Amino acid sequence: MKHQDEEAVRKFWGRYLDYLKAQGIKPKQLPWYRLRARQYLEAFDIPLRQHKGAQVRAWHKRLCAQVGLADWQVIQAVDAVEQLFRFVRSPLANELDWEALKDQARRLPLEHPTLARQEAPLPDDLPEWKQRLIREIRRRGYSWRTEESYRRWLERLCRHAGSDSPDSLGANEVRAFLEALVVRRNVSANTQNQALNACAFYYNHILDRPLELGPFAYAKRPKRLPVVLTVDEVSRLLSQTGGVPGLIIALLYGTGMRLMEGLRLRVQDLDFGYRQITVRHGKGGKDRVVPFPAPLMDRLRTHLDEVRVLHRQDLEAGHGEVLLPNALSRKHPNAGREWRWQWVFPSARLSVDPRSDTIRRHHLHESSVQRAVKRATARAGIHKRVGCHTLRHSFATHLLEQGNDIRTVQELLGHADVSTTMIYTHVLNKGGQGVTSPLERLGLTG
Repeated sequence: MKHQDEEAVRKFWGRYLDYLKAQGIKPKQLPWYRLRARQYLEAFDIPLRQHKGAQVRAWHKRLCAQVGLADWQVIQAVDAVEQLFRFVRSPLANELDWEALKDQARRLPLEHPTLARQEAPLPDDLPEWKQRLIREIRRRGYSWRTEESYRRWLERLCRHAGSDSPDSLGANEVRAFLEALVVRRNVSANTQNQALNACAFYYNHILDRPLELGPFAYAKRPKRLPVVLTVDEVSRLLSQTGGVPGLIIALLYGTGMRLMEGLRLRVQDLDFGYRQITVRHGKGGKDRVVPFPAPLMDRLRTHLDEVRVLHRQDLEAGHGEVLLPNALSRKHPNAGREWRWQWVFPSARLSVDPRSDTIRRHHLHESSVQRAVKRATARAGIHKRVGCHTLRHSFATHLLEQGNDIRTVQELLGHADVSTTMIYTHVLNKGGQGVTSPLERLGLTG
């Protein structure tokens, strides 16, 4: 009897491997897929066909808690279990959002904007001109993305001019570089403008030698209007989302926040009493307050209860310290373990800082939400180019359609100039420019 059971198990795994081959899994990966699937089965004492979503989620939670696993290994394990359920034709194969489980495996890399500025000190081996640039940018409180962008554009300027430092270059070399971006590389107006801003910043604020460029070849700046969803399309989109990504997507539309602003929310930023959310250090380093959507309050309370349990488990395991802004961790060494500082949307993965060996749980990687929006758009049958920022555009446009003052919308979006907010008025001009097509006068139908 035991021999027959062993033979049945051997045949089962043989058929599983044949199924994987038919799905295009590479031969060298087949043993690892079988190993991951067997590890999943050995974690439970019930037959595979009796498994529910609770078993998969519990296994996934334990899998993500293994700090030593690389992101691709977690993704491979989830894919192996998904293929296992598809092989046995279990309803879970289609009921669970396997792509979302895979997305949760991705941790924030060290160069991620959330970590790079606060985790990395200024390297000593950088050339002097780069050190001066970075110190001035950080003194002014500019974002890490701006720091990286300016540094890279000035490096490209030096390569184009054949110089080791921009200090020895002048207006002629800068003008030639900016023109080459358009003439040779055919870059967009925004790209050329980024390069111009980087050069102007360095020569104005670092060298105190303002550039006098004179006329040069500017890239043409086409007038582009933002993609906006109708209320019905937003409803259809949200109906195709679920779980934590679905909650974030609904919050982005309900508040008009940018994606990274939503992911960087901390527990103390949610004010249930006053029904408002504080966005900390938004674009331009500004704070602002946005409305707390009433339909999401109960969902967020339930979500925070689950996050609090996860935080307690991290504390019991000797972790639970979150990354704090600026130098707050030196001023208040224990603040990183406090509940109020925790991320509202923490990652499923624990991360190890290779510099200090500190184990932390960062916020979700933005790609998990971006992919969820893409999948929901396809399932909802929306044939527009939709991304996370489309929800912000739709939020602003729908507020204006409801009759809200444009200055109010400007403040909610955090725009420095009302002219930026004015672009959303284009949708209010029904029929392109608010006119009636002459075809309608013919009385044609259908």
